[in-house]
Amino acid sequence: MLIQFHILQNYAPSNLNRDDTGAPKDAMFGGYRRGRISSQCLKRSIRRSEAFKAAFEKDELLGIRTRQLPDLLRKELETLSVDSADIQAILAPVARFGRESGKKAAEEEVGEDDGKAAEAETASKQLIFVGRDELHPMAENLLALYKKMGKKWAKLESREITKELGPSAPRSVDIAMFGRMTTSAAFEDVQAAVQVAHAISTNAITQEFDYYTAMDDLKPNSEPGADMIGDVEFNSSTYYKYFNIHWEALKANLGGDAEVARKAVLALLEAAATAQPSGKQNTFAAQNLPDLILVEVSQKNLPVSYTNAFIKPASKYGEKSLMDDSVAKMADYMGRVGKTFAIENTRAFAATQEFELPGAKSQESLPALQKWLAAQIAG
Repeated sequence: MLIQFHILQNYAPSNLNRDDTGAPKDAMFGGYRRGRISSQCLKRSIRRSEAFKAAFEKDELLGIRTRQLPDLLRKELETLSVDSADIQAILAPVARFGRESGKKAAEEEVGEDDGKAAEAETASKQLIFVGRDELHPMAENLLALYKKMGKKWAKLESREITKELGPSAPRSVDIAMFGRMTTSAAFEDVQAAVQVAHAISTNAITQEFDYYTAMDDLKPNSEPGADMIGDVEFNSSTYYKYFNIHWEALKANLGGDAEVARKAVLALLEAAATAQPSGKQNTFAAQNLPDLILVEVSQKNLPVSYTNAFIKPASKYGEKSLMDDSVAKMADYMGRVGKTFAIENTRAFAATQEFELPGAKSQESLPALQKWLAAQIAG
């Protein structure tokens, strides 16, 4: 079963997701410059959203992406009443997890003579997306292996330790959805069950600049001139966002737990609609909710993004707003691509005003849309 979300969301002037120069990310599409919000940005805002926290934090079903693995395992070892000297010995190779090259010199690239020894003890060589449920078992396994090896432990390379530990499989909703890839044998790679597109604007954009100044509060009024000047780029766009979920893959990633998988899909719908990127929000406060959320459910695994509805950019005309034209273009494209490829999806949507979409049932609210979706995946 395939579940797809299509969202149209208009943002006021904002800089939600910046590139290396500090400008809003953009992309060329259909020969026009478009605003863009990266999929990484969207996924992070979803993972850290209140919707996900409310649904899964209490049951520790959310993962942690961090380099602080040694510190997390230290806390677990302390709960096992391991003395500090043994903890230090056990954790010495953990910082090298992810770099099990077999070359000792490469593993010890952070030396005491460069002032980074303290970091080497507390930070792993790479970011590792780890499930909270993996930490205690890993600490127990490390302790057991440490006791088994005795004096040999200090001579073991990290690749030998991770080989003995075997891969750890998480049971975290966000890892099950968005996947995990590490180069450490201590962690099992997880194929993502959810695909997230880079959001792009339905309209062509022109970047704008805000020139600003700041004044010293203690400077006498008689002294003219600003004490700081700067500028920030921004734009205002209507974005099309697209997500798809492979139901069977999600269940498999969650160990076959259909109940948690259903809860995850509903939480993802809420978070996709309500979570906001954090970029420059203190400056622009672009806290704008979507005007249209379309959900499609199909037994056939044929993902279809409607981005091509906007090859010709949407625009304001007459009394029709940019959002009106974006919805009209998407509705037209849905009908045409559906007919051409004989697509049979069950559809429903929630919107801030009356729209018509081919074969889609209108729901009065986001909770109502969640209830509709829950009924579709109840089996």
